[in-house]
Amino acid sequence: MAVLAAALGLPLASLAVPAQAATRATAQAVAHPVAAHGPVVTRAALDPALVAGRGARVGFAEQEAENASTDGTVIGPDRTAYTLPAEASGRRAVRLTPGRHVEFTLPAAANAVTVRYSIPDAPTGGGITAPLDVAVNGRHRATMTLTSQYSWLYNQYPFTNDPGADLLHPDWWITECSCVPSATTPAPAIAKPFRPSHFYDEQRLLLGRTYRAGDRIRLTASAGAAWTVIDLLDSELVAPPRIEPVAASVLAFGADPSGRRESSAAFDRAVAFARRAHLKVYVPPGTYQVNRHIVVDDVTITGAGSWYTIIKGREVALAAPAPDGSVHTGVGFYGRDAADGGSRNVHLSGFAIEGDVRERVDTDQVNGVGGAMSDSTIEGLYIHHTKVGLWFDGPMSGTRVTGNVIADQIADGLNLHTGVTGTVVSDNVVRNSGDDGLAMWSERTADARNTFDHNTVQTPVLANGIAIYGGTDNTVSANLIADPVREGSALQVGSRFGAEPFAGRLDITGNTTVRAGTYELNWKIGLGAIWFYALERNIDADIRVTGDHYLDNTYNAVMLVADWPVKDLYSITNLRFKDVRVDGTGTSVLSARAAGSAAFENVDARNVGAVPVNNCGTFHFTPSGSEFALTDGGGNDGWLAPWLLPNTLTCDDRPPVIPPPAPAPW
Repeated sequence: MAVLAAALGLPLASLAVPAQAATRATAQAVAHPVAAHGPVVTRAALDPALVAGRGARVGFAEQEAENASTDGTVIGPDRTAYTLPAEASGRRAVRLTPGRHVEFTLPAAANAVTVRYSIPDAPTGGGITAPLDVAVNGRHRATMTLTSQYSWLYNQYPFTNDPGADLLHPDWWITECSCVPSATTPAPAIAKPFRPSHFYDEQRLLLGRTYRAGDRIRLTASAGAAWTVIDLLDSELVAPPRIEPVAASVLAFGADPSGRRESSAAFDRAVAFARRAHLKVYVPPGTYQVNRHIVVDDVTITGAGSWYTIIKGREVALAAPAPDGSVHTGVGFYGRDAADGGSRNVHLSGFAIEGDVRERVDTDQVNGVGGAMSDSTIEGLYIHHTKVGLWFDGPMSGTRVTGNVIADQIADGLNLHTGVTGTVVSDNVVRNSGDDGLAMWSERTADARNTFDHNTVQTPVLANGIAIYGGTDNTVSANLIADPVREGSALQVGSRFGAEPFAGRLDITGNTTVRAGTYELNWKIGLGAIWFYALERNIDADIRVTGDHYLDNTYNAVMLVADWPVKDLYSITNLRFKDVRVDGTGTSVLSARAAGSAAFENVDARNVGAVPVNNCGTFHFTPSGSEFALTDGGGNDGWLAPWLLPNTLTCDDRPPVIPPPAPAPW
């Protein structure tokens, strides 16, 4: 979901309190060589023991560049938006000048790697390319061609590729001058490029053979770029290509596996034949050029595996806008519109979708998977460089989205939009989304009985890791969410964007967040790792937060907000927190900026940077205390002192930030 509403909003509180600077230590550079003592495997830059049983169950090993051997420079840590370290996994990375390297030691047998990196933009935008040398055990193995053509966005929402652009919305309030530029005399000077972001991209490489644990992968920067930043390397033992001997092969219908000729019509013919013959469609190894949607209904399409079968397309400008407002089309697999009955029994697996989306146009349908698909499965896809990885427009029901990797999107990773029910999204990895990583958006019709389970969401550049906008009886469980960068949280529960009300029960259980809670530019405050936001109506359903772990919180662990213009209209009630751990907060465990109530049982906290409960209520500061009340259910440790109960005013609008220590075993 976009943060357009926030971009148009006013600061949350009008109290005359000095603005709090945005956060943690500024980027530090380690100029001396870093030598690793063997492979350091992490999950979201954490010791895997801290996240056991949570997040996507994946077949690759993650290694952070700052833990590898290098003669480059470690950048970070830094959580300040618009900086390279802030968008890096773990908020640190390694900067290489030409000829410098970072070397990873394989922790297990592998024949494939994924490199997450950044290189500079072209001076006038549009990106550059640069080689990266890949050597194994000191011998040249391959040359990757890195690109910044899909990164480097600038300016205000919905952003631009032009670093020299003037403000896209001079009539919006901006934090840089605490003013509306077009209504300010003299006009403020705004530095260009304004708000650069979305710095990183990733590439995958098959190594051509299997290497053993202990073998060394060295990445050496070239003179093709002034600098190359390496964030991490994932290594994996990829299975051989899958063969489907009894299937309708797209080759038989004229598809070109070299990618030179357009193959959309061949895919259409294969799909039509397979439906008549009750066969699967098989896409053998190769790269297939597909520059428009493939409409799917009652069909199975399987590839040889996402490392071998690549379906790649260019973004194509339409001669005239489509009825839905699209001005471009591009590669994607789409169910029929819900208004036309939608699609059913669609099964997509074992291939990559490589898009060509370099700008955000919200009306464009240039998503990897879209439309309405009921009773369907999407499994084992790699979706890259599309607008949204998977955007479903319901009503639809009974679909499973499992085991996919969704990377480097311009907008959301996945969105269940409008009346999606009975759908399970599990074991997916979402990295570097340009908006919410995973979202349920109950616009006009409630999403209901859906589950986000065992997913890993890393480095959403804008907005939230997982966002739930209204809906009934939904579940968010056992997810791992790390490093949101701007104007969002790891978890958000929001009555906004025209969503239907929360109803029934919302279970948020067994999730782990780390380095979460960003600086909200318009309000000039820090958000929580989990953020409840009453903007358009009350939040009063049965909401239970059970067993979550909030680690290394930049600001608050839990935040409850009603926007300033509606703070006396809407409240947040019926929240229950149980068996929650909070390890480290830059400010408070709980920040309440709304009327309402919440109960806490067995919530343990340590390394709390400020007053444990920052209770502002609705800022009326009544003699009877805050308009937000806390109930002590027992067993709380390290934060909920009796003097804070039930509604002691402890309001510090922008408390100082004290960076907590790194998380450790409890």
